[in-house]
Amino acid sequence: MRHPSFNDPIYRGKRQELVQLLQEKGIADPGVLQAVGTVPRHMFIDTALHKRAYEDTALPIGMKQTISQPYTVARQTELLDVHKGNKVLEIGTGSGYQAAILCELGAQVYTVERHDYLYQHARELLHALGYKVRAKCGDGTEGWSAYSPYDGIVVTAGAPVVPEALIKQLNIGGRLVIPVGDQHVQTMLRITRTGELDYIEEEFADFQFVPLIGREGWR
Repeated sequence: MRHPSFNDPIYRGKRQELVQLLQEKGIADPGVLQAVGTVPRHMFIDTALHKRAYEDTALPIGMKQTISQPYTVARQTELLDVHKGNKVLEIGTGSGYQAAILCELGAQVYTVERHDYLYQHARELLHALGYKVRAKCGDGTEGWSAYSPYDGIVVTAGAPVVPEALIKQLNIGGRLVIPVGDQHVQTMLRITRTGELDYIEEEFADFQFVPLIGREGWR
């Protein structure tokens, strides 16, 4: 049985308004749109911000981190091209919202967060909402080799370079979606592993993320 937060008619209506806005902005994947229309984003932020939960904007979650703008979450998820049963690694758990979206798409979700407070909070919330996510606190730039290879890896912070560890943890045919640039603006990349040592890199629009901190990120 779903948590009561999924069924609140006020928020359910606001989620559908957000879905319509994302469609107007170019999000076309029906699975992604359905996931955004299902996940109770207000549960992933402070109650003082609930009235703003379904605005298409990033919001603070503490530790100088944010819950990403819904368009950004939807676009990264769309680029990841998630299919039911895919094993997906998320770098930067944050509030847990992106992990919930991936769960709604039927993915097996693994997620890494460097802030213990956010890790603990997100893990407890995801469990309370009925999402089965395997999470750990650690350096996300190193990935999570114990469960690799992954069909998809999504990085929710801006990196100075593409971490080699993440590329190596992709399955053949797997996709890494990661924003790369300086600490002000990053270009969204999708790197698809096509062979043991072969990759295809595609560039998409510019975005702005909090910095990816770690051994293969910003120090």
